[in-house]
This record gives sequence, structure tokens and C-alpha cells, in this order.
Amino acid sequence: MALKGKKKGIGLSFAWNGIVEALKQERNFQIHIAATVLVVAAGIVLHLSMLEWITIILVIGLVLVTELINSAIEMLIDYIKPEIHPQAKVIKDIAAGAVLVTAAVAVIVGILIFIPKLFHLF
Repeated sequence: MALKGKKKGIGLSFAWNGIVEALKQERNFQIHIAATVLVVAAGIVLHLSMLEWITIILVIGLVLVTELINSAIEMLIDYIKPEIHPQAKVIKDIAAGAVLVTAAVAVIVGILIFIPKLFHLF
């Protein structure tokens, strides 16, 4: 039995809508998508191994998921507490910190995978 007021439908369409909205509204998500395109193109050009692709895809996914969660947390805080509040700032900063950590890990993984391949080109 569906909850009153809850729409019936496939969750995938709602999830896809969330990704599209994030792509439209969130500058940092757009930057992460652009970086993803560049990394995938570099991976194709440099002929990554299967294990390298798996690693790259996992860290890309981790960064994108963390950015989506961060955006949702920020929007939720703005909805619940639209006025400036010190605790709301701390919550947003911690969520942004999670994105920074995952992005830093992704950069380190990218360096470990791509730098040796680039050195072999020269």
C-alpha cells in the first residue's frame, strides 16, 4: 500500500531527475563531470588496463556520489534553516570536506595511474 500523497513510479526516473537537476544547478558537479570526460578520454588514449579502468571508475563514482550527497545536504540545510546559523555552516563545511577528501584521493589515484603512462610516451 502506497503512502498517502506519495507518487507511484519507478525510482530510477526520480534518481535520474536528481542527477539532471544537479547537472543543471550545481557548478561543482558540472566541474566533476567535465573532469570525468577528460579522465576517460585520457584513459582511452593511454590504453588503461582493466584493473586501471576499474580503479578509475570507482574513484570517479566516489567523487560524483559524494558531490551529489553534499549538494543534497546543502539544499536540505538551506530548506530547514534558511537564515544564517553557525551550526548550519559547520554541517555544510563538513559535507564539503567529504567532497574534498574524495577528490584528493581521486587525484592521487590519477597521478599513480597516469604519470607512469605519460613517462613511457617520452
